[in-house]
Amino acid sequence: MKLAVLGAGDVGGSVLELAGEYGHEVVAVADSTTAAVDEEGLDAAAVLSRKRNRGGVGSAEVEAALSADYDVLVEATPTTLGDAEPGFSHVRQALERDRHVVLANKGPVAERYADVRALEADSAGTVLFEAAVGGAIPVLSTIAGLEGQVTAARGVLNGTANFILSRMAAEGLGYEHVLAEAQDLGVAEPDPTFDVEGTDAALKCVILANVLFDDAYTLADAAVEGIADLPGSALELAAEDGRTIRLIGEVTDGTVRVGPRLVPEHGTLAVSGTLNIVQLDTTHAGRLNISGRGAGGAETASAVLADVGRLPGLE
Repeated sequence: MKLAVLGAGDVGGSVLELAGEYGHEVVAVADSTTAAVDEEGLDAAAVLSRKRNRGGVGSAEVEAALSADYDVLVEATPTTLGDAEPGFSHVRQALERDRHVVLANKGPVAERYADVRALEADSAGTVLFEAAVGGAIPVLSTIAGLEGQVTAARGVLNGTANFILSRMAAEGLGYEHVLAEAQDLGVAEPDPTFDVEGTDAALKCVILANVLFDDAYTLADAAVEGIADLPGSALELAAEDGRTIRLIGEVTDGTVRVGPRLVPEHGTLAVSGTLNIVQLDTTHAGRLNISGRGAGGAETASAVLADVGRLPGLE
């Protein structure tokens, strides 16, 4: 497959670097202001070197990447809320050209799922978005493989919040101290709001709800509580009872909820560090647990490229 990659951050850059290992070639890449296009295939090292040294991936306009001759548009720009722009417009432009779309960007399928599906229905292209839910964890492909058996999902879906909570519990440290540590390690962003307020986990749960119930949930439909106001004493009290606290997202009975929850200290949901875990309740296979790295450039790129491999060929 020939790929056009929008977004040259950790995920987009990793897709550019790894595509060849999966038998694909990147013919276009764009960051927020520039693009590089070569129908014979781009040199990943050269493009990323230019990005580091000159601040842009190329000398062309971003539109040149969107209008390039590609089979699959990989949308890896930052997630935005509300109208999900510019990601949604990128999806629309690709589908209107009868091209496939693979999303790492959560916005279009969390905030405008019905619109995306309507565009897909009128296109020869297909939209896949495994990477938007669990990074390297094959959550959506597992759900698809179970063919309607999954009735509910829950889990730890944000590595930053999980790192903070597991460090607070293990070391008896306060939130602000652990947050600063996480930022020093690069686990938390300079502005960690998206993660610690539960927004990132909620968007992933909204996507799961849309897939499970074939509906049009958005972030506005989710009940969301973060961890920023959680005192260390709450974790100490939980430990006295053999439990701990994790930021848990839940999709069940048509509702979406995210918030700190008590879980058994050594239970399945008490993953530590930046690990994520998703539990799927099924009608015939019981409860399934899938765990792994829910973020990271190479890890998320592996999910993107796995989606590319699932796509049908285009005429």
